[in-house]
Amino acid sequence: MDERCKGSIYLSSNELKKVGLKVTLPRIKILDLLQGRGDVHLTAEDIHKILLNSGEEIGLATVYRVLTQFESAGLVKRHHFEGGQSVFELNLGDHHDHIVCLQCGIIEEFYDEIIEQRQQEIARRLGFELAEHRLILYGHCQKVNCPHRPTDKSSSEGSSPSG
Repeated sequence: MDERCKGSIYLSSNELKKVGLKVTLPRIKILDLLQGRGDVHLTAEDIHKILLNSGEEIGLATVYRVLTQFESAGLVKRHHFEGGQSVFELNLGDHHDHIVCLQCGIIEEFYDEIIEQRQQEIARRLGFELAEHRLILYGHCQKVNCPHRPTDKSSSEGSSPSG
């Protein structure tokens, strides 16, 4: 598990009540699912599919509605990365940045104090006081055995570069 998730609070029905949301089965199921996935970023469609595969009959429209309610209440963060789909993660109250692989789509979280300090210095030098920021790096992961990289069977079945 990511170091930043250790010791994190467990959100429960009490948190739903605190932010003015009624405790309903879809809300509890989606909250539990997000908490059980750690630092994985999920689309509404991912969440819907997981719920269906586990026998839950919660519609896609309900998933979108609950995620939007959670976002408005500050329980989740929505990100719009390259590719256009929104992904969601629990709002654990910590700051972190993201790096996204343009090839396999994996999203990694990181925190770097030097980057944070540099951004503050740049903002001050330009006459700004930062209210918030988001840093998203895009690249191509170099992991040889990346479990997230799509497999291309045609290139791995004995074809050689010389043809």
